[in-house]
Amino acid sequence: MNKTVAYIRSRLEPYYPAEEAAVLSRVVCCDLLGVAPVDYYLGKDMVLSPEKEQKLEDILSRLSRFEPLQYIEGSVRFLGREFRVAPGVLIPRPETEELVELVLREIPAGARVLDVGTGSGCIAVSLAKELPESSVTAWDVSPEAIGVARANAGRLQAEVRFVECDVLTCQPGADDRYDVIVSNPPYVTESEKRDMEPNVLQWEPSLALFVPDDDPLRFYRRIAALGRGMLNDGGRLYFEINRAMGHAMEAMLRAMGYVGVRVLKDLSRNARFVIAEK
Repeated sequence: MNKTVAYIRSRLEPYYPAEEAAVLSRVVCCDLLGVAPVDYYLGKDMVLSPEKEQKLEDILSRLSRFEPLQYIEGSVRFLGREFRVAPGVLIPRPETEELVELVLREIPAGARVLDVGTGSGCIAVSLAKELPESSVTAWDVSPEAIGVARANAGRLQAEVRFVECDVLTCQPGADDRYDVIVSNPPYVTESEKRDMEPNVLQWEPSLALFVPDDDPLRFYRRIAALGRGMLNDGGRLYFEINRAMGHAMEAMLRAMGYVGVRVLKDLSRNARFVIAEK
């Protein structure tokens, strides 16, 4: 192990487990400082310019405050594309990639799609890129998120219509008719905060994460209620959910008149997705 890697790990290990600090050291060196992976793994000495030394100190300072690496890098890979992310926008997770893949397997070309709570735009932009004949609209309550999502769509040359609105209070217009409504809304209960890492609690937007313990389905209920009027006949809801809420979601959607309700598991075998048909 060369001196630079040893230094990075020594700075990070007071804040992260040793294995995580080792992974972070590789990412910092190879992805952020431009060290060739083969040189890193061979333990070759690193000679950093004064500019890169300063950059390294800035990165380590940010990591010591538990800032997510994705925010430091400024981007995250999602289904093979690079999406810009920043504080104030939820970092896309692998489970959401699975949600998009599920939608892509099932909906027809030319479908009218609404993404509720778009965040970085990863769902809407990915669907627009993979289904160029479709019409994709994306809603979010956060002006900051809309700005990031719109920038991602522009950079990736995706045709998406963005609308700033609060799904809990908005009233859709006569033209808001869709074949598919997809959403990864807030679903982490307040009581689950105690089990979460500081890089999530201290940095990612609470608005995009948490729901009250006494009403964990509030966003799903509202979206499903809107869907009864906004979905075309045979249209579908696609949700990412809290793994503990599968049965409750299924019961709620059936009670609201939806049919063909399915609860599917993610790759980790957790109940993670719900599909329902109008």
